[in-house]
Amino acid sequence: MKKLIILSNSFINKRVRIMDIQTKTQTELIDITDSVRAAVKETGITDGICVISTRHSTGSIIINENESGLKKDILGMFENLVPENKSYAHNQIDNNAHAHLRAVLLGMSETVPVEDGHIVLGTWQRIFFVELDGPRRRSVNIKIVES
Repeated sequence: MKKLIILSNSFINKRVRIMDIQTKTQTELIDITDSVRAAVKETGITDGICVISTRHSTGSIIINENESGLKKDILGMFENLVPENKSYAHNQIDNNAHAHLRAVLLGMSETVPVEDGHIVLGTWQRIFFVELDGPRRRSVNIKIVES
């Protein structure tokens, strides 16, 4: 399992946290669940929702199991659905169209309930930042909305 590298954790206000991540490879899944849990706990909010999002067009947020075989399968799925070495129009500009297209399929955010001060996930569910065009420095926004 890759280690999460957090460069900074700064609160904009009591309910929003920006988490900076330095990714290591071109495509990777980084488990950010513990950082999201800590952000929720630090706000003191007991009930509401937590929105985890990224501002990058070649990164995504997903929820799934953190199992090494499944993570390899997910990375393989990216290549099967949106091959890197294909002739895309955008490649004339940046040569990273595959990363943008993969991000379109995954989405830029996830929303999870907050109950009794904790995010509510299934037994095996984890929150991931998905790097699709790394390595890069990335930001993840964690917003907790009280109900």
